[in-house]
Amino acid sequence: MIHPTAIVDEQANIAGDVVIGPYCIIGPKVSIGSKTVLKSHVVVSGRTTIGENNKIYPFASIGEDPQDKKFADEDTEVIIGNGNTIREYVTINLGTTDDAGVTRVGDDNWIMAYVHIAHDCVVGSHTIMANGTTLAGHVHIGDYVILGGFSKLHQFCRIGAHAFAAMDSGFQKDVPPFVMAQGSPAVPRAINFEGLKRRGFSKERITLIKKAFRLLYKSDLPLAEALVEMEKLGSEDVQLMIDFIQKSERSIIR
Repeated sequence: MIHPTAIVDEQANIAGDVVIGPYCIIGPKVSIGSKTVLKSHVVVSGRTTIGENNKIYPFASIGEDPQDKKFADEDTEVIIGNGNTIREYVTINLGTTDDAGVTRVGDDNWIMAYVHIAHDCVVGSHTIMANGTTLAGHVHIGDYVILGGFSKLHQFCRIGAHAFAAMDSGFQKDVPPFVMAQGSPAVPRAINFEGLKRRGFSKERITLIKKAFRLLYKSDLPLAEALVEMEKLGSEDVQLMIDFIQKSERSIIR
């Protein structure tokens, strides 16, 4: 299952049914789980753990040193879950000791060509990142987020679950869950109606999220007062938005 032109360090932990294609290079601290496929010319280095059933396409680089001048060869990590598709020229860098020391990617993500996931990013599950999306260091991406092509995210930004970013949007502040944003810098446009419908959200749930969006963005209420009114809606989804906003350190797009 390992092509004769591939270079796999004898200390690497590779499941027996992993496919490693031509000219791949696998380092000594790498672990790769069952049924994962590396097409060709993939480099996996550093202390990197890749789960099961992932498919990684040519010229991806996973586990290389972070693009951080403070990095001094600390023993940091990349951890990738199961069922991810990682397309051509994707780069996923090691974490740093300035954070938890781990760059983490969850399960069932669709990561298109030329995406960059910098040091200490945390990517949830079931996300889609279109071509050329760039995450600076320490960015957190929630579950089911969709980032349009060439989206750009400032370091420490957070994108809440089920949010949607239009193509070529730029983010310097946090985006609450369920919000659709566009522009550079990005501004809120609506809630992610179509995405929520596709994921089985009921009309009642979507209506409450829509009311919360109007309180937050259409009512001209100060943020603190908007949060009080949102809480009165009594919705778990809206509470997710409130909790996200209250934990924001960069403030939210508004």
